[in-house]
Amino acid sequence: MGERLGYAPGVFDLFHVGHLNILRRAREHCDRLVAGVCSDDLVVRMKGRPPVVPLSERLQIVRSVRYVDETFVATVEDKIEIWKQVGFDVIFKGDDWLGTEVWTSLEDRFAKVGVEVVYFPYTVHTSSTLLRDALRLLVPEHPAEPLPGQLTGPRPGGAES
Repeated sequence: MGERLGYAPGVFDLFHVGHLNILRRAREHCDRLVAGVCSDDLVVRMKGRPPVVPLSERLQIVRSVRYVDETFVATVEDKIEIWKQVGFDVIFKGDDWLGTEVWTSLEDRFAKVGVEVVYFPYTVHTSSTLLRDALRLLVPEHPAEPLPGQLTGPRPGGAES
């Protein structure tokens, strides 16, 4: 029997322990693991906003994870099209997608070409969405007026506050 090639797709924005868990568990179920990292343009098309971390940096992070043998830049959402390019035997996803219309349909389509779909437990307490929301609270888009005594920049005459 040949080598079992796994594929773990994701945006991998604001890399966190949930991403690490998926990659670690995926590697336990295959001989080689390809991590599919969504291009910036694909993220905008899928989520309506760009990732916080640009593709080149997300690729560097994911490539450095010891469980990952290769990375693949996903430019299309259609996982069957990606399968045609990568040729994986098994695809991994968080179980927050289990039972959704999109993945139920993908399971049927993948079964026809001999690809197994494996779901892993979603890391509820950490996600890129939660991290993004926390950052938004820490760094508001429109900062409020400075508080009394708060540093706001150089003083007239060049002296720093």
